[in-house]
Amino acid sequence: MSKALEPVSKLGLRATAGLPSSAKFDTALLDELAVAPDVGSRMDLKPLLVVVGAWFLGIGTVLVLHPEQARSVDGPTLGGTQFWTDRLIHGDWRIQQNAVTGHFRLLDDHNVRQASGTYSQCRAEFLRLKAERELPALKSTAVVTLHGLGGWRGLMQPLADYIAEQGNWTPINFTYASTRKTVEDHAQSLALVIDNLTDVEQVHFVAHSLGNVVVRRYLDLHAKDPAAERRGAKIGRVVMIGPPNNGSSVARLLESNKLFEWIGGSSAQQLGTAWDELKPRLATPQDFGIIAGSTFGGAGGNPLVEGDDDLFVGVEETKLPGAADFLTVPSTHTLLLAKREVREATLRFLEHGYFISADARKPLGNDAVAAE
Repeated sequence: MSKALEPVSKLGLRATAGLPSSAKFDTALLDELAVAPDVGSRMDLKPLLVVVGAWFLGIGTVLVLHPEQARSVDGPTLGGTQFWTDRLIHGDWRIQQNAVTGHFRLLDDHNVRQASGTYSQCRAEFLRLKAERELPALKSTAVVTLHGLGGWRGLMQPLADYIAEQGNWTPINFTYASTRKTVEDHAQSLALVIDNLTDVEQVHFVAHSLGNVVVRRYLDLHAKDPAAERRGAKIGRVVMIGPPNNGSSVARLLESNKLFEWIGGSSAQQLGTAWDELKPRLATPQDFGIIAGSTFGGAGGNPLVEGDDDLFVGVEETKLPGAADFLTVPSTHTLLLAKREVREATLRFLEHGYFISADARKPLGNDAVAAE
């Protein structure tokens, strides 16, 4: 396994090799890579190799941060990629927390930082700006989208925009530091975001890959919290796209690879060797459908995965008993999000509870259990 990943470790990129010299870009990049204004000058960081995006999902951008370049000023950011988790979302405004330093920032709808510091400070500034700029209230129904491991909100934005354009609902595109924290941490952050949707009466979910595991963990927390229904919105439908509902055989096979462990973090380990510990804490949604990717005419393209697959998640690994509908789409894992068929099927399920039609439903019964 290590030989297959070896080229990544030999890339040897340096931040000084290709970065634009503009202070605007540098500020945005360094803000993403987590140097807080009050601690940046004191942090003795080693150059960080950060593989941006889903490395084993096939995205593969690599950056390295040198601490001597660190500075942080108010201004444009990249909106949160690998080190930031949303704690409050209102439209495209958001309060995020840094997974490394713990500090918070307030971003406006253009990803420009309006405040930083504690959560209370950022929230106070948001409420002031919300009133000053007369930000519109959210619609009564929201669709929360979640990316997968190594992803960021930009991967889900086209699908979120499509859903918003086609229906009378508010898109809430949730981003989280998927490679830096555990599934439990991500679910707790999602709970905070949903609890802050004060104008929303019902919430649907559309998630990709690991995002589905986060949703299932959140639903378990929600079900065990007697005050959750009174405090937040009612739970609606869930569309799962490429979900590792039975863990990941790829993650299990790569468990001893240190590069995989470092890149994927705790969440990747939980999809592998730690799956048996996580599984009992995942709820099954009440009304949900599953979209799985298929390659090579149903034969699958990954020899590490049994049966058909999307190169990273096996079709059988996506299955979860109780699904109201199940759809297989010819596509690799990440490209599922770009498929027109997936967008249209997602919208149809949110509206009607099926992917193609009522007569073409393929519900999954209790015998729909993936091969472990």
